[in-house]
Amino acid sequence: MPCASMLAQGINDNIERGQNETGFGSGGAYNNPFKRNKADSTKTELIVPHEIRQWHIDELLGEVTPTNADTLQHLYQNWHKTDGMNGEYNYLGNMGSPRLSRIFFHRTELPEYNFLKPYDYFITPINKFYFTDTKSPYTNLSYNESGNKITGDDRFRAYFATNAGKKFGVGFLFDYLYGRGRYDNQSTAYINFSLYSYYRSDKYNYHLLASRYHIKLAENGGITDDAYITNPEKTEAGNKNFGSDDIPVYLDQTWNRNEVYSAFFTHNYNFGIYRERMVESGDTTTVNSNDTTQIAHNTEVESITEFVPVSRITHTLDFNSDDRSFISYSQPKSYYADTYLRYDSIDKTKDLKIKNTLALSLLEGFNKWAVAGLTAYATYDYRRYTLPDTLPTDPTEIRAKESEYTLSVGGILQRSKGKHFNYKLRGEAAVAGDDLGAFLLEADARMDFKLWKENAYLNAKAFIKNSDPSFYYKHYHSEHYWWDNDLDKEFRSRAEATIGIDKWRTKLSLGVETVKNYTYLANNSISNAAGDGYLNRISVAQESSNIQVISATLKQDFKAGIFHLDTECTYQNSSNKEVLPLPDFNVYANMYIKFKIAKVLNTEFGADARYFTSYYAPDYSPALGQFYQQNQKDKIEIGNYPIVNIYANFLLKQTRFYVMYHHINEGLGKMNYFLAPHYPISPKALWLGLSWNFYN
Repeated sequence: MPCASMLAQGINDNIERGQNETGFGSGGAYNNPFKRNKADSTKTELIVPHEIRQWHIDELLGEVTPTNADTLQHLYQNWHKTDGMNGEYNYLGNMGSPRLSRIFFHRTELPEYNFLKPYDYFITPINKFYFTDTKSPYTNLSYNESGNKITGDDRFRAYFATNAGKKFGVGFLFDYLYGRGRYDNQSTAYINFSLYSYYRSDKYNYHLLASRYHIKLAENGGITDDAYITNPEKTEAGNKNFGSDDIPVYLDQTWNRNEVYSAFFTHNYNFGIYRERMVESGDTTTVNSNDTTQIAHNTEVESITEFVPVSRITHTLDFNSDDRSFISYSQPKSYYADTYLRYDSIDKTKDLKIKNTLALSLLEGFNKWAVAGLTAYATYDYRRYTLPDTLPTDPTEIRAKESEYTLSVGGILQRSKGKHFNYKLRGEAAVAGDDLGAFLLEADARMDFKLWKENAYLNAKAFIKNSDPSFYYKHYHSEHYWWDNDLDKEFRSRAEATIGIDKWRTKLSLGVETVKNYTYLANNSISNAAGDGYLNRISVAQESSNIQVISATLKQDFKAGIFHLDTECTYQNSSNKEVLPLPDFNVYANMYIKFKIAKVLNTEFGADARYFTSYYAPDYSPALGQFYQQNQKDKIEIGNYPIVNIYANFLLKQTRFYVMYHHINEGLGKMNYFLAPHYPISPKALWLGLSWNFYN
């Protein structure tokens, strides 16, 4: 450890004993950390500030949203888990494998490049990336691992941030994930390197984020017989020497690979005025008179000059380049129904997107009449796709390119500085290009009020949107799937509300959404020649009738001394379970005790469980890397199986670490531990994790 860090640690020890950051205790005598009882005015101690501020930025206009620093202890043991902090995602069993939320209202909008959506566990969206302002160079190193060098998992993450003055900051994120997989041909190997910088001043501001992702995973198509999990005694798995990696799977020598380059740059210039503002300042003194201690407050009013922004011009550039390959050197003869590219074992498609947005804003709060801000903007979105194709006279594969563009205009009316009520209204419409006729209307409002003498809030959201399905729903060419579709626009409307009372630790959310022309990947598998199985075939379909989804989520946390119980229960109902299947109930519960050891080691010790009711969950297609509808002639239910982990989670000064036993209940009760059809989750395993913050 550097000398400066050792010195800062000693000073922190003094602070914990009642001294302030200047080295003075309550008695006012100087305290040297190495000579605690001797004052020495000739030495100056180096104090390294441990304060960081972090924020996210909006993808449309780059607006800054402050957020809590990513250093919290609670639930840190779940940070690395692919099924999410609260276990709401279906996935293929291995760390980092493709996933899909079971909570419909938590599913994010499908991007133009469909193939990256299942990897939102690893790919950080722009509005979730942490920008950091720090008074001293800040580094966070984290490492999570489980198992051995054959079937184990590792994830290493390094985040660095530093400032050059109060206005300019730079940093990077390096993220490496390697999940070898408890089942055969299931490994995941992901790398992300992201660079960021920003400049924030009264007038000019910018944020830059550039990322490079490498995503490669082996595809096994699932296990060949679910009985290896549900009834192992009747299979070879009954042998004591039979491990999870010995269970037969459908595919080998098969991989999906994505290479992603992205850059996001947003900058703005504020026009405004400088004005004087009067503020109070002063100090406090202690006066001793006739053995009586009195406090005297000396205050005075002073004038300061501040910049008040009145209007703003903003430009945002969003660049993405994605290259996907499906590689298969060994395929079962009775797996796919169709083969279109007979001489090519590698499917490739590329996507390029360049999006520019220009906005003019009249800002909120520059005088007492400006109670809301108003923004007008225009967006030009250019997209180019490259995919396999053939000529009518020659079956030899060629690479075809198709381009799309959309010009949209929009406006935002927003109030964010109100004491009790704030809102944001947005409207956008495509006025030219391939998405002509698409539109979006959305509203978000929050009101703070008193309920039974307690502070409460109501957050209401709603939207109406009419949008074109993704390009790859309209056109897709590959070795085994091929379609060119003329699709209608998808019309969606949603309304949801959340009411919360912080003191009661209660939050209730209600929502309803209606979808017309719901677009999805349909399973059109056909019986094989022997009549004992099915040949895989997929197409794109639209449901012309309305599908309605209603949802209610209750989050209630309980506390009694050191004992805690955090619960979250979601009820959902889909009016068309064949096209849009959802579990009726999804539950997460975390029971733990929270205390300190030796007054310095913050400890959480407990167990958490996730559970959902049985339903016909979406299947997974290795050749597409996407979730899709189950074969309705041969569908199976998953769910009705709790997954329980026990853990000990610690925080010591700048270090978080945990020990967790995953899937501790394996072998108890019904053995139906699948989170996707024919993809069992990992058997019980010990996980260890460490996150260490460095300053200086």
